Amino acid sequence: MTSADLDRDTAPAVVGVDVGGTTIKARLFDGPAEVIGEWRVATPSGDLDASGTIRAVAEIVDAARRLRPVAAVGLAVPGVVDDEAGVAVASVNLGWRDLPLRDLLSSQIGLPVGFGQDVRAGALAESTTGAARDVPGGMAFVAIGTGLASAFVQGGTALVSGGWAGEIGQVVLRHGALAGLRVEDVASAGGLARRLGAANAREAAERVRAADPRAVAFWNDAVEVLADTLSWIAAVAAPEMIVVGGGLAEAGDLLFDPLRRALEERLAFSRRPTLARAAHGDAAAIVGAGVLARSALLQ
Repeated sequence: MTSADLDRDTAPAVVGVDVGGTTIKARLFDGPAEVIGEWRVATPSGDLDASGTIRAVAEIVDAARRLRPVAAVGLAVPGVVDDEAGVAVASVNLGWRDLPLRDLLSSQIGLPVGFGQDVRAGALAESTTGAARDVPGGMAFVAIGTGLASAFVQGGTALVSGGWAGEIGQVVLRHGALAGLRVEDVASAGGLARRLGAANAREAAERVRAADPRAVAFWNDAVEVLADTLSWIAAVAAPEMIVVGGGLAEAGDLLFDPLRRALEERLAFSRRPTLARAAHGDAAAIVGAGVLARSALLQ
């Protein structure tokens, strides 16, 4: 073993944690993306004060400390999140409202904690080590999973606006057969699966490839609404790149080919951003949580 190996084994690392509705996922990082350890545990149910979640994360941090010294932790959570204040304003699926999670976790583990919303964490991951890492201008990240939300990064900083920035999936459609539905009801992976009666977006994509007429119709609805949504983002924020992640992005060209065509039709007089698939896949929020942890060390 060389002296460099010894230094690496004793150098502080960071833990990135992604809290989901059913699963808490975590990684121990050495450097921007090198993974030393990985954990998955069930998200405590009925945990309205987040005490069970805090204990679960603390246990993961203890396990990580047995592998390497841990300098900081990054915590990414869903919902409306005030990253700057460290507060989960409204994480509906977890039953959290106005909880100071950053301070609660920091007090429990005795370490600096970087804190943010999961989609914004994903945007940070894609802008630093992912699909937009070489993009000098601003980027937008659109996560199409159970729901649909977006985030914007400019100069390494995500737009927060008290936690409400990027909630474009909540916009209500006002015209045509889809009037009254929200964007995410039609264009998210979860919304598409529910409308079609499919188990998930993967099954929906398989049915589209098999030329199931009903699946094709609902898929086309999703593409059209998603193209509208991305055109709004492009016209208002003018990002150099829009990165799309989440379950629906796993469909690859089945989604991206018609989406690019539809987006070009809508942006005749606007800057046309590069459209890219997320490089980190469903790990974007964990990688972004690692970025948040390293940012906490600089504060």
